Amino acid sequence: MAQNLVIVESPAKMKTIKKFLGPNYIVDASMGHVRDMPKSSFGIDVEHDYEPKYITIRGKGELLAALRKDVKKADKIYLATDPDREGEAISWHLIAALNLENQKDKKVYRITFNEITKNAVKNAIKHPREIDMNLVDAQQARRVMDRIVGYSISPLLWEKIRRGLSAGRVQSVALNLISERENEIAAFVPEEYWTIDALIGSGSREIKAAYYGEEGKKTAVKSKEEADRIVAAVKDADITVAEVKNAERIKNPPLPFTTSTLQQEASKYLNMSTQKTMRIAQKLYEGVDIKGYGSIGLITYLRTDSVRISEEALAAASQYIGENYGEQYVSHTKPQARSKGNVQDAHEAIRPTYLELTPVRVKEELGRDEWRLYQLIWNRFIACRMTPAVYATTQVKLKKDSHWFTASGSKLKFDGFLSVYSNQDDSVEKQDLSALKEGETVRFRSVAGTRHFTEPPAHYTEASLVRKLEEDGIGRPSTYAPTITTLLQRHYITKEKKNLFVTELGQAVNDMMVKSFPSIVDSKFTANMEYMLDSVAEGKLNWKTVIENFYPDIEEAVQKARENLEKVQVADQVSDVICDKCGRNMVIKYGPHGKFLACPGFPECRNTLPFIEKIGVKCPKCGGEVIKRRTKKGRLYYACENKDCDFMSWQRPKKAENQE
Repeated sequence: MAQNLVIVESPAKMKTIKKFLGPNYIVDASMGHVRDMPKSSFGIDVEHDYEPKYITIRGKGELLAALRKDVKKADKIYLATDPDREGEAISWHLIAALNLENQKDKKVYRITFNEITKNAVKNAIKHPREIDMNLVDAQQARRVMDRIVGYSISPLLWEKIRRGLSAGRVQSVALNLISERENEIAAFVPEEYWTIDALIGSGSREIKAAYYGEEGKKTAVKSKEEADRIVAAVKDADITVAEVKNAERIKNPPLPFTTSTLQQEASKYLNMSTQKTMRIAQKLYEGVDIKGYGSIGLITYLRTDSVRISEEALAAASQYIGENYGEQYVSHTKPQARSKGNVQDAHEAIRPTYLELTPVRVKEELGRDEWRLYQLIWNRFIACRMTPAVYATTQVKLKKDSHWFTASGSKLKFDGFLSVYSNQDDSVEKQDLSALKEGETVRFRSVAGTRHFTEPPAHYTEASLVRKLEEDGIGRPSTYAPTITTLLQRHYITKEKKNLFVTELGQAVNDMMVKSFPSIVDSKFTANMEYMLDSVAEGKLNWKTVIENFYPDIEEAVQKARENLEKVQVADQVSDVICDKCGRNMVIKYGPHGKFLACPGFPECRNTLPFIEKIGVKCPKCGGEVIKRRTKKGRLYYACENKDCDFMSWQRPKKAENQE
């Protein structure tokens, strides 16, 4: 009996796909990339047309040997790695690593699917294709450019600042954005302004109104004297309703999720980091065991910047909404985002694969965070196919002599998509003003001025940084989470609550990059690089031409920086822990697994201690302080500071109600 071999990337995906295919199919996993450029050398032959040197990744020898055995059994080999440039490159590397080009008795196909469902997998096998070398070359160009930046600039950082540092093409731009925002905040000079708010009575009703200005013109109140003058002029007085405007306001449903918007919403509403969001989404995509279904992919491919939805999914959503909410909730327009030149429309938006698997249906079979993220994706997709919400709005202008006040209100007439997806910000005041009539006299019940100061720009959060990177065309959906993770791991930035702050080390690295490699940290330059990579993917540009234009400038800049830059001293943070061997205050250092304490007297004194970080929670067993710890492999866990207590948790313990 003829055998067919399907090679995917992950064991989870392998398990899911196995049950869709019959006994004639062997399904194996490559465990990601099998070849890459060597870590120990540059790996690019600059003298011979920038040809990259690829070797088998350490530890992949046994896996490739097992794959070769299955190749011998098969007549047809289907390469089913992820449906993006990275996946295309992995398939291309598999052909080389398994020597498939020279096995004339076997047919090798490339297949892709946007969702891991039985229909999608079987349909992909019915419509195989060859490797798309344009996509492979675009990925090679990205990989080679990143290698050039990393291997050219990182040693310079080691030499001029500190060992163990790194530079990256997208990473350096992201660091510069955060650093510039910190500089804006530091340079910000607040300006005083005042608002005047009033409660205006009409019978048993109270209406919130705000001061607008004098003589019908918008007027800024900049001092206490001005505010007091206005308050004195209207206090305890009658005021006339000068104008009432009633209208309808349409609130359109949100677009379906892309990678970027999923990360932003998960951060905002679920308090998930970009890395955690992608990790959970990957699991939902690759396969989860659901009672009655077995192992299935619950969502479509998670790395996408398109809002396109397949015709089948559109029809299924319309039918579901009509049956469960009513025909008046069904939208008949397709979701469309603003056109961007760098959107790759090969994939759909992120959506559930089986609409009947509602969040309620799968809640018992998913972990807490998996369920929360799935619920967000499911609700967003259904909402995007529903009709807009409709508000009845009222805008009121009130006049007392030369002083004008305004009041706004709204009343929901039709909930539309809000019946499913209501966690949306809405700036319209929810008070009902529909009973007010023009010419009516009402009375001030209270009026007061409040002092404010203009606020500096907000610190970047992971969500707002991802939004900025996407808006500027920097990186791709697959790069956002690893970029932020790398910045945190290198201690270039730190995160407090949700805000990102540049560290002293990060500032030193950014200053050097700005001074010596301004093009690398320039958003427009990096966005233009993405445009050129898109051109390679579309077959419009040779990938080595991109490298040829890129490398000489970097090489020259590195040489100048090595000659002209002085060594930068970044001071270690001093702790209040005293070295028990020499009496010095120990300093905080960073190792592969996070912070530790070291004696500043090195090398004379080599004393080190673990860094104890309390989280402000009492141990549920003994009442001691709970602290952060890490395993030898770097995994974070929580334990009691008391050595005699055996409390340990992988999840951050919550503060008890009686703890302050």
